[in-house]
Amino acid sequence: MTLEVVAEPAPLKANADGVILVGQTRVTLDTVVAAFHQGATAEEIVYRYPSLKLADVYATIAFYLKHQTEVETYLQQRRQQSQEIREMNQARFDPQGLRDRLLARKAEQGEC
Repeated sequence: MTLEVVAEPAPLKANADGVILVGQTRVTLDTVVAAFHQGATAEEIVYRYPSLKLADVYATIAFYLKHQTEVETYLQQRRQQSQEIREMNQARFDPQGLRDRLLARKAEQGEC
């Protein structure tokens, strides 16, 4: 019997928003790479995210290690987008203004 060596594609796919997901899950590449950077093993990552398959986590880590520059660029873009969205939401929905309005409403109700 001969062992057939076949290259398999990385278990990564982009969703409609361009976010890269691992395997057939909603766990993002960002999440797996962050856990790996924190020192988690593939087994620990699967324990944290049981929807992942161990082979997919190992393949994702291998993909990351082989394409570190490209993945880090993608992750930086995601952090940038996240920061922009956070700033936009804070500008639209000022948390301090909301707090002030709630305190004013509470004070008005206390006077009645």
